[in-house]
Amino acid sequence: MTVTETHRVIETVWRMESAKLIAGLARIVRDVGLAEDLAQDALLAALERWPQTGVPDNPGAWLMATAKHRSIDQLRRRVMLERKHELLGHELEAQQEAAVPDLDAAIDDHVGDDMLRLMFTACHPVLSTEGRVALTLRLLGGLTTDEIARAFLVPEPTMAQRIVRAKRTLSDSRVPFEVPRGAEFEARLTSVLQVIYLVFNEGYSATAGDEWLRPALCEDALRLGRILAELVPTEPEAHGLVALMEIQASRASARVTADGEPVLLLDQDRSRWDQLLIHRGLAALERAESLRDARGSYTLQAAIAACHARARTAEETDWHRIAELYRELAELTRSPIVELNRAVAVSMAFGPALGLDLVDALRDEPSLAGYHLLPAVRADLLTKLGRPAEARAELERAASLTRNERERALLLERADRLAAATT
Repeated sequence: MTVTETHRVIETVWRMESAKLIAGLARIVRDVGLAEDLAQDALLAALERWPQTGVPDNPGAWLMATAKHRSIDQLRRRVMLERKHELLGHELEAQQEAAVPDLDAAIDDHVGDDMLRLMFTACHPVLSTEGRVALTLRLLGGLTTDEIARAFLVPEPTMAQRIVRAKRTLSDSRVPFEVPRGAEFEARLTSVLQVIYLVFNEGYSATAGDEWLRPALCEDALRLGRILAELVPTEPEAHGLVALMEIQASRASARVTADGEPVLLLDQDRSRWDQLLIHRGLAALERAESLRDARGSYTLQAAIAACHARARTAEETDWHRIAELYRELAELTRSPIVELNRAVAVSMAFGPALGLDLVDALRDEPSLAGYHLLPAVRADLLTKLGRPAEARAELERAASLTRNERERALLLERADRLAAATT
């Protein structure tokens, strides 16, 4: 195996094993930043040794063993500092020997518990939303700082500072490496779900840049969501979020042309939707709905996505059902964006005039002032109502507001078609 091939294997192993490695170490050293440093040391050791010795039969176990030894050294140094070198000689050796099997057992046992602790720590509310997202992708996604920076279109030094600041905040705030209980568990679970949701959405509809989709982010979010759902099997919203992401991800290949141009939902070739992902999503939705009578936000969004997934053609879509689900979601979230989506569903179910009335009621909503989809939706409804000049102006406004180049091009193309049709 060449050096390049070995490095490629190491990269794959790291993506698969790094989260478990960091999680196990963090419980021992009680410091997420130090745990990541120890894991990185093990990675560097692999990069140095494996090209000469070959990839071990169990590379994950090799990384874990190497990290353990380095963590033992850290603990020994800590003991020596804390005791001011008083525990020298046989007494220190006895304590060190006793620490080794305890550490082995502590790291090897309860991997699932450690992963859950790491999720709750990386998504702690003491961090900014940006910090939670960055740290989650770094610690649980196994992404490099450069990869995270490119995904969110920020300079690598900016992302590096964000990650360092997040780890320092956790350390300075003495955030315990544990899964909270009671009311705090619910609050922190909400934060974990939100981070995974934000990562998926950025991959599914990139807010800026030249690409409409960033599939790698969707894949990372799906993997994290699936792990979380298995770790908290009785939490309906964890399954609801997985259901939503599975069904949305099923459309990925149909959402863009061969040239990367966006394809809107109603224009997509549904034969290209991934039926395995849809099946998995519907199963997760059924599981979420079986756990609680009152559906949460993610479960409701998954139910809406399921309506589209079950329709063999755009014409078969149950828009009345979707409009009702959006009404339920709007009552739950009080979100203007949800209200905008409800307006679209209402227009499809009951006609564009009623939908336009709902959209116009949102035009003075401060939180939607710079939201490009408000004028984009309004343009679509005005077009259906035979008001092309007004629709064109709304499309041009929408194009001026979006930061995604692919989306801007699509909106301007639609505006140009309207202009051509009216001349």
